[in-house]
Amino acid sequence: MIRKISRLKSPIDYIRSFIVIPFEIVRAIKNLFMIIDFVVFLLICFLLFLIWRLPVFGSLPRGKRLELIKSKFYYKDGSLKNLSDTPVKPENVSYFQLLSALLKKNPLRRPPAPLPVLKPDFTSSSQTRITWFGHSSYLLQISGLNVLVDPVFSPRTSPFSFIGSLNYAGTEQLRLEDLPDIDILLITHDHYDHLDYQSVLKLSGKTKYFLTSLGVGAHLQHWGIPESKITEMAWYETTTLSGLQFTACPARHFTGRLFKRNQTLWCSFVVQSSDKRIFLGGDSGYDTHFKEIGERFGSFDLAILECGQYNVYWPFIHMFPEQTVQAAIDLNAKALLPVHWSKFSLALHDWNDPVIRAVKAAADVQLPIATPHLGETITIGDPYPVKQWWLNLSVAKQ
Repeated sequence: MIRKISRLKSPIDYIRSFIVIPFEIVRAIKNLFMIIDFVVFLLICFLLFLIWRLPVFGSLPRGKRLELIKSKFYYKDGSLKNLSDTPVKPENVSYFQLLSALLKKNPLRRPPAPLPVLKPDFTSSSQTRITWFGHSSYLLQISGLNVLVDPVFSPRTSPFSFIGSLNYAGTEQLRLEDLPDIDILLITHDHYDHLDYQSVLKLSGKTKYFLTSLGVGAHLQHWGIPESKITEMAWYETTTLSGLQFTACPARHFTGRLFKRNQTLWCSFVVQSSDKRIFLGGDSGYDTHFKEIGERFGSFDLAILECGQYNVYWPFIHMFPEQTVQAAIDLNAKALLPVHWSKFSLALHDWNDPVIRAVKAAADVQLPIATPHLGETITIGDPYPVKQWWLNLSVAKQ
C-alpha cells in the first residue's frame, strides 16, 4: 500500500487514496467477520449433528418394524394417532398463553424437605406385591416373577445430566444395584420420564425379557438389547412371558425423544396371573378407553394410574386427580394406586396437589386408595396405607 502511494503524481491522488484506504480496511474486516461467522455456523451444525447422534435419543423404527406400525389403522398421515382427537392444547388457548404459563414460578412445585423413603422388601413371596420408587417407576412381584415398570433412576428426566427436572425426592438410597434380577422390564412408552437410557443400560445384564409398546424396541436395539429379548405390542394384542399374561391396551398420549412425534406407540397394559388382574396405566389423558377396557376385562384387583403433571393448558394428555379416580371406577378397579407424582416436577401444580385431590376424590366415592411411602412394599388385597405422609415432612425427616 505504501509503495502504491509513493507512485502517486498529484495531491488529488493522495487525497483519493487516503479516502479509499479506510473503506478497503472496513471491507477486509467485514469479509473476515463473514468468514468467522461461516466457520462458527459450520461448527454449530457439526455440534448439532453430534448431539443428534447421541445414543440417548434412541432410533426411529425402520424396516419391518416400521411396516408393522404403518399397517395399524391408527397410523395416519405419517404418525400414530390416538383413538380420539387429541390436540396439543385446547382451541381457546394460544401458544403465548401456554408459554407464559410455563414461565411462571411456583415455589411449592418442590417439597420443603427430602421425602421419607422406606427400605424396600424384595424377598420373594407367594403374594402379589408392589414397591413404588416415585413417579411411574415400580416393581411388581407376581407369580414369583419380578416385573419392573418404567424404571427411571437417573437424577433428571432429560437426555442431558445438566438440564431437565431434577429428582427432588431424596431417593438416592433406592439404587438399581439393589434390585433383584428382573424377569420382565416393561416400558409403557418412550418419554424420558418412562424410558431412561442409563437405567436400561444398567439393568440390561440382569433382565430376562423386555416388554414394550410397538416401535420402542428400535430404541432398545439401538442401545444393544438383543432383539430376541424384546417383545413389542400393539393395542389389544396379548402375549405370555414366563407364564404371565400381558395385554397391551390403548392410552391417550403421545411419544417422541427428539423432533419427530408419534413414531412409536404408547400403551397401557393388563397383567394377569392365575388369581390377580392388574392395570398398568402408563401415561394417559382421560377418555372412553378406560370404560371400554373395564367392560372387556370385567374388573381389576388394582389400577395403577397416572396422577400428576396435569394442567388446563394440556388437558388431553394427562389426567387431573379427579379424572384418575373416575378412570379407576371406569375400569371396575377394586383399588387405586396413583403414581406419576412425588419425584419430578414436570408441571406447574404443587408437588403434593395430586395425592391430596386424589385421596379426597376417592373418599367421596368410597374407592380404596393406596398411598405408600417411596420404597414401601405393599401387598395387593391387604388394607392399603393412606398415611398422608406428604403433610408431615418435618417429622418424617427427623
